[in-house]
Amino acid sequence: MNKRMERANSEIKRVLMEIVQTKMNDPRLNQIVNITEVNVTPDFKYCKAKVSVLDLKQIDEVTKVLQKSEGFIKRELAKAVDMPQVPKISFVVDKSTENAIRVEEILRNLNIPREEDNDQE
Repeated sequence: MNKRMERANSEIKRVLMEIVQTKMNDPRLNQIVNITEVNVTPDFKYCKAKVSVLDLKQIDEVTKVLQKSEGFIKRELAKAVDMPQVPKISFVVDKSTENAIRVEEILRNLNIPREEDNDQE
């Protein structure tokens, strides 16, 4: 990925986080919402934003709220960032947080005996 695209992704991610945290007054977004990754196409027509939420039970609802608010978010993004074209934003669930929690649970449930110190040798 070239520097221009990296800068664009970074700036869009920063602005999206700011919009979600400070400008959206939806009570369903009161939980901790994080934009973990942003990928914009080279022509700036489309943007995929991966969303992570602290409470995994609410992730689908939060994603739907963000998707329905795409028009508002796009307008705010246009005000904050100078881009050739403001992309159509699609919000998708970031599975990495969910997968990390699942792996942690599996590791916690393994019955691995602890090694005892063999100082008596």
